[in-house]
Amino acid sequence: MRKMINLNKDWHFCIEGKYDEIVDVPHTWNAKDGQDGGNDYLRAVATYEKTFQKPDVSDNEVVYIQFDGVNSECQVFLNDKLVMTHEGGYSTFRTDITRDIVDGDNKLKVIVDNRPNDRVYPQKADFTFYGGIYRDVNLVVVNEKHFDLDHFGGQGIQITARPVEGYKKGDVQIDCWTASGECAVIFEILDANGENIASCSREASENVLISDEKTGRNLFKAEARIEIDNVHLWDGIKDPYLYTAVATLVSDGKDVDQVRVRFGVRDFHYHPKTGFYLNGRNYSLHGVSRHQDRKGVGNAITNDMHKEDMDIICEMGANTIRLAHYQHSQYFYDLCDERGMIVWAEIPYISEHLPNGRANTISQMKELITQNYNHPSIVCWGISNEITISTKDKKDMMDNHRQLNDLCHEMDKTRFTTLACYAVCGPFNKVAHITDTVSWNLYLGWYVPGLFLNDVWMRFFHLVYPNRCLGYSEYGCEGMPNLHSRKPRRGDHSEEYQAIYHEYMLRCFERNPFMWATHVWNMFDFAADARNQGGEPGMNHKGLVTFDRKTKKDSFYLYKAWWSDEPFVHIASKRFVDRTDSKIQIKVYSNQNELTLYKDGEKVATKHGKHVFTFNVTLEKEHEFKVVSGSLGDKAIFRKVSRANPEYSLKDTGDKGANWTNQE
Repeated sequence: MRKMINLNKDWHFCIEGKYDEIVDVPHTWNAKDGQDGGNDYLRAVATYEKTFQKPDVSDNEVVYIQFDGVNSECQVFLNDKLVMTHEGGYSTFRTDITRDIVDGDNKLKVIVDNRPNDRVYPQKADFTFYGGIYRDVNLVVVNEKHFDLDHFGGQGIQITARPVEGYKKGDVQIDCWTASGECAVIFEILDANGENIASCSREASENVLISDEKTGRNLFKAEARIEIDNVHLWDGIKDPYLYTAVATLVSDGKDVDQVRVRFGVRDFHYHPKTGFYLNGRNYSLHGVSRHQDRKGVGNAITNDMHKEDMDIICEMGANTIRLAHYQHSQYFYDLCDERGMIVWAEIPYISEHLPNGRANTISQMKELITQNYNHPSIVCWGISNEITISTKDKKDMMDNHRQLNDLCHEMDKTRFTTLACYAVCGPFNKVAHITDTVSWNLYLGWYVPGLFLNDVWMRFFHLVYPNRCLGYSEYGCEGMPNLHSRKPRRGDHSEEYQAIYHEYMLRCFERNPFMWATHVWNMFDFAADARNQGGEPGMNHKGLVTFDRKTKKDSFYLYKAWWSDEPFVHIASKRFVDRTDSKIQIKVYSNQNELTLYKDGEKVATKHGKHVFTFNVTLEKEHEFKVVSGSLGDKAIFRKVSRANPEYSLKDTGDKGANWTNQE
């Protein structure tokens, strides 16, 4: 039936006369200059061209071209004819090219534009807007009678599944759309082993005629309601069980098209005093935010890179991911389904309201929901992020938010809405009370002094709005694994202060259990070419893991000690080898409750505790320290020196006047 033909290879790429080469996609032209600082990465118009052979197509088949991500605007030409345009850099889009494709060679040209404008989001934010065709390009060959492919990049099928009868059964509603009303539909549900556990069919006469809002086309809707006995719930990271729904389109007794979609049966809700609930039980959401880019690669990342990111997040023990600040790859959403992550998905309506960008927020939200409705991992739609930073037209902004909030509820009655507020957006700001829940991006203890202010802020909001669900969508501080301090302090970018900061925040959240979700900013260091706040221009070092994913900072192991069941011990500050003090404190992170420290093979002490252990030791020369818990162990070398190692100190404190918030 359906065939996918990949077009990633051998594109002729040209931009402003500076580059003229053959490339494969995924590709970005900002993989280097978008990560080196200066806010001078190339934002321009580029051309990607290639020729391809017309695929083997029968008379009753049609051909679509599909792009999974092009940033941020593009025009697509086939044989010199404009066949489609798209505004928005993070979603799938496709169009029918059957009438434009010819026998033999076909010339495909894509004009890609990541220049600043006043209508396509994002335009101002703390990350690099990489230009390019940075996800896959495919031809889709399908029977002329097929499940709809023209509605906001979706698959033509929507599955709504929930547990019923005390979580013993699953109620599964399947809706699908096709342009042909002459076809019957067979619905099947397969278990995780691929065994058919339920099925039903709908005759062509049962199809319902509707009108597509985007194109004005007439569509036919077929639906089925199927019950699963002894249902196996999708139950978070411990048991993310997935079923598969199969819908087969039948014409004149022949199967002409088929879609297969995985789904999970679960329900969830939130409570302003006790937080998030999954399948009827309290399920504290603690996790991270994630940007998709990589060092030297930008956004043009591979599935192996996506999987490595997920493996690292799972190792740390997170159970929720905020996928910021845009629609991520379908492959990564699939990984979230498979690993049981609770996901906050959002559009890049960020930092500044654009009066001319209102239509773009609507189209990007429609694409986000349409393309991701079937993922059981997603529980909420994020409407905006830090929108009050530099917004001038507040009335229009508020109206835009209300429209988006209503749209989300109209398109998806199963999930809630949320947004992320900026630190200076006070608790009384009206924008914070539009969505179902709200979270804040707060860096108290980093950008402003006073870690204790986090407790004050949470409790004040909860006191004033006891029936409003509050979360932390961003919190964190810079930490570089090559910078160290014997007296860590705010602003030094040391690995030690980052760890102290996060130690406080973890205890803070334990003291305030009413939070609906908390998300560390960020799981990985990421590029923001306009940023220069010290340490390394063009980079945000708030990640718990370095940009290249090779170094897990001490803070990573702190969270692993709190969240993970995988037994381990980790000596902190191992990279801080040279010490000027004769007496030092060795800190250990572990999820074990008894640790023993050895110095040069001699036992120092055994301690009992939870998460964080400290040992006071003396240094006379270079010593090997080993911490042991049963069969687990970790080693570190510390040496006594007369002078502080200058490599441990921040060399450049940055240019506070040249940061992303000051972009024009």
